[in-house]
Amino acid sequence: MTPMYQPSPPTLPRRELDRSQYLIGYPTELVQPVGTTARLGLERVPQQWAVKRAMDIAVACAVLVPLAPLCLLIAALIALDSPGPILFRQERIGRHGRPFRMFKFRSMVAERRRRDVGPPLGSDERRRVHKTPNDPRVTRIGRFLRRTCLDEIPQLINVLRGEMSIVGPRPELPEIVARYEPWQHHRHAVNPGMTGWWQVNRDGRRLMHESTELDLYYLAHWSVWLDVLILVRTVLIVLRGVGAF
Repeated sequence: MTPMYQPSPPTLPRRELDRSQYLIGYPTELVQPVGTTARLGLERVPQQWAVKRAMDIAVACAVLVPLAPLCLLIAALIALDSPGPILFRQERIGRHGRPFRMFKFRSMVAERRRRDVGPPLGSDERRRVHKTPNDPRVTRIGRFLRRTCLDEIPQLINVLRGEMSIVGPRPELPEIVARYEPWQHHRHAVNPGMTGWWQVNRDGRRLMHESTELDLYYLAHWSVWLDVLILVRTVLIVLRGVGAF
């Protein structure tokens, strides 16, 4: 299947990657290149894909229902803290390169792109980290939401809509995907996840789009138990507040 989002040649300077270490020995029975995407083993076995989808729906419903009162409280606090919408919507690239709107609770001032309070780091450095400390655009309630990862609760709506999974590759921005090389599109074989192997194994030194090998590892080794392991490690990371600002 040809991805709907066609990549363009890279224009930003970035560190050269030794792609051979990610492709040599990669299980061909799990990923078969099709254009610039890949076909994952659990796609070829409908029962496995159905199990993962059933897990997504079960977890999303089990979390959303008891957290509904908390979501209403968060929405009220966001509205009181600063003017603007409750939810932040941003285009990301999903399965097979299809764009979708990802939801989060708004944690920044709504007019952040018009105010003279730009990000504290340069564009190259911002591609190195997911969130930056002491960002002047982050609201008071937004700092708490980011530190506890509660700003990501609305992504459960994306999960129920079939646009995301509870566990999967990181949902990337279109401008980053536009600079992908063909081999990097293998990560789009499945739905992006709220958490994933990259999130629980990042070392803070690589650029986000240079961590594709972690997503490929997840695709090659996917199992129900790997998803459970990632979920457990995610909870521990959130409780410790590692990398949250």
